[in-house]
Amino acid sequence: MIDFEPTAIPGAWLVRSRRMRDDRGSFARLYCRDAFASIHPGLEFVQVNHSVTRLRGTVRGMHFQHAPAAEVKLVRCIAGAVHDVVVDVRAGSPGFLRTFAVRLSADEDVALLIPEGVAHGFQALADGAALLYQHGAPYTPACEDGVRHDDPALGIAWPLPVAFVSERDRAFELVSGRTRPLWP
Repeated sequence: MIDFEPTAIPGAWLVRSRRMRDDRGSFARLYCRDAFASIHPGLEFVQVNHSVTRLRGTVRGMHFQHAPAAEVKLVRCIAGAVHDVVVDVRAGSPGFLRTFAVRLSADEDVALLIPEGVAHGFQALADGAALLYQHGAPYTPACEDGVRHDDPALGIAWPLPVAFVSERDRAFELVSGRTRPLWP
């Protein structure tokens, strides 16, 4: 059984799997096409990625892809814990530039469904934190974009001092100084 809980970002959902336990161990359904159709009709995953973040405090993100490779993502922590953040970058959305954050942990049966037009990033709360991502579109370098993790317009509160951010992620433009639109 899977339960869905809406977030402050339109179209973004917390996905809670109900874990069944017995003497053998446990079982949880992580994805069911029919269940997900109630919140995202036609959802199809075409790529699955796995990331491991070596050092606690590292920030990855905030990433999204433009059309024609706009992607929905289902993100689950499978080792350690992360502070996961999404930002609505869809101009005209009632949640435009609103952020939502949740702690994802390998000890909990919670994932985050992120719709197209919503940037995603996270901070590792433990060394070796690992995420499993299911993507609705393949990675397309020509369509990739992002916003800065430290953009004052977003006001993201990271729980730990930021230990490391990639050069690519540091190079994203501030929202106030963008030379191209965030999202159509």
